[in-house]
Amino acid sequence: MAKLKPSRKDQSVRQKRGNRKDFDRVLPDRPTHRTTPKESADELAAKASALLQTSQADEALPIALKALKQLKKEDNGLRINSLPTLNVLAEINLELGNADEAREYFSHAFQLDPDGLVSESQGGGVEKFLWLAQLSEDGGNDSVAWFQKAITILRNEAFSTSESALKAQRSRKLAAALCSVIEIYMTDLSWEPDAESRCESLITEAILIAPESPETLQTLANVRISQERIDEAKKALADSMALWKELPSGDEGAPDFPTRISLARLLMEVGMEKDAMEVVERLTEEDDTSVEAWYLGGWCAYLTAERSQSIQKYATNGSGTKVAQTSEYEASLMSSRDWLQNSLR
Repeated sequence: MAKLKPSRKDQSVRQKRGNRKDFDRVLPDRPTHRTTPKESADELAAKASALLQTSQADEALPIALKALKQLKKEDNGLRINSLPTLNVLAEINLELGNADEAREYFSHAFQLDPDGLVSESQGGGVEKFLWLAQLSEDGGNDSVAWFQKAITILRNEAFSTSESALKAQRSRKLAAALCSVIEIYMTDLSWEPDAESRCESLITEAILIAPESPETLQTLANVRISQERIDEAKKALADSMALWKELPSGDEGAPDFPTRISLARLLMEVGMEKDAMEVVERLTEEDDTSVEAWYLGGWCAYLTAERSQSIQKYATNGSGTKVAQTSEYEASLMSSRDWLQNSLR
């Protein structure tokens, strides 16, 4: 049978369609679908930690929770590699004021590292013990038990390392833990028959290992006040202040804000109002929203007025009449009023 000649219609369709190879050649490349690589749990935890460091705890929380969920799924539960994420979640909740949640995450971390043998770089170390001591619902002996776990580890680290910087860091942290136990025996466990002897033993060790720690000397002063050894307390407070009062504001060598609030109270308790006022003035310069700092300034000025109440100075006016000058008592009272008014803002 003869081959049929294509009709004009068929030729027209072919011309419109063109050659398939040519058609494919002139088309642009089809876009490929690109997916963002899935972030690992470690990367998520690091991102959450970075947000926390920039005071973005609200944004950090869901990211850290996602990291923990991913770890649980990958490892079929929590393993040692979950420690950094658990620590971050605990710190985030502390920042947000969620003490119960923070305690729960630190407790999980303790279960994974009960003896603190995991290195700090892997999320181990003593921090969880120190926080669990402070967050203890029972306080008292339970807090002391947590502090003792940290103290045992810090003693071993402080005396086993030859690196001077690390040794100094561990010694200062050890002294701080010892001082925390002292505070408990002076408050919650003050009724214990051996409370005073324990405090004396603990402060002796703290002074031996960190003699130039402002916090340690401040705790020593507190112990001496409780023993009514006021002159020794005054010396310890003066020595404590001398270590940092010339440092610029914000220097890491100065005690933290709450510690200096306590320092101001102790200074007033032993009659060192001038030094106490120096402390609270610096505190209000650093944070003028602190009600407690303004209140302490007012109370300090009032105590100063009470001490100078009997002092009255006079001057002679043009007619030879003696006129009472504004006394230190009145000036201090006016200063007290100003400080207290600021605390009410």
